This record gives sequence, structure tokens and C-alpha cells, in this order.
Amino acid sequence: QVRLVESGGGSVQSGGSLRLSCAASGLRYSSYCMGWFRQAPGKEREGVAVMDSDGTTSYADSVKGRFTISRDDAKKIVYLQMNSLKSEDTAMYYCAADPQRPRDGYWLDVASFGDWGQGTQVTVSS
Repeated sequence: QVRLVESGGGSVQSGGSLRLSCAASGLRYSSYCMGWFRQAPGKEREGVAVMDSDGTTSYADSVKGRFTISRDDAKKIVYLQMNSLKSEDTAMYYCAADPQRPRDGYWLDVASFGDWGQGTQVTVSS
């Protein structure tokens, strides 16, 4: 059974940084595509950053140049380094995993991922 556990969320002032971690178990991690999504109150869940098993990445336009996704296959952890945080980054952040590489154009689509963590809250105050 796939289990994804996020950590690293918290409260930070605008312009600050946070690093989220997602520890994975119960899956052949090195072959999985891993992603980070977020959901703000009253809004739909949206893709933030995705990294496939070969290192290919995709980022939402709103976070390009500020966020970086990385993975440690030996530790089965995927990270999201978030810099220059803005109030609009405030959301619950979710880790996601899927054994299939997303189809072109659907890398940041919620439907491309079958396994999800419980989320970690990120709050950015201005």
C-alpha cells in the first residue's frame, strides 16, 4: 500500500523560504513520477511541480524561478524548495505519486496521479 507523508509546512513571512518533504513507502519509488499540488480555501487543487523518474520536471507558471522540486531515490523522499514566497502561495500542499509518466500536456493535472498524501499547510503572511 502506497503511503505518502508530507512535512515541512508552516508559517512564514512574504519573501521567506520553506522546504517541504514527502516520504514515500509501499511503492517502487525510483520508477514513480512524483508531484506537488496545492489547494487554497475555496479553490480547486492545482499542480505546482512534478518530477518523473528520469528527472524531467514541469512547473506551474506561477512558481517558475521560485520553487524547485527534487528527489532522493535512495531515501524515497521528494522535496519542494520554496523561495520568495508570496501570500498567494498560502495553501495546503499535497504530495502525489503515480507509476505512469503523465501524458504530454497533463503533467500538472490532478487526474494524472493516483496516490496522495494528507497534506501540509503553508501560510505566507504579507
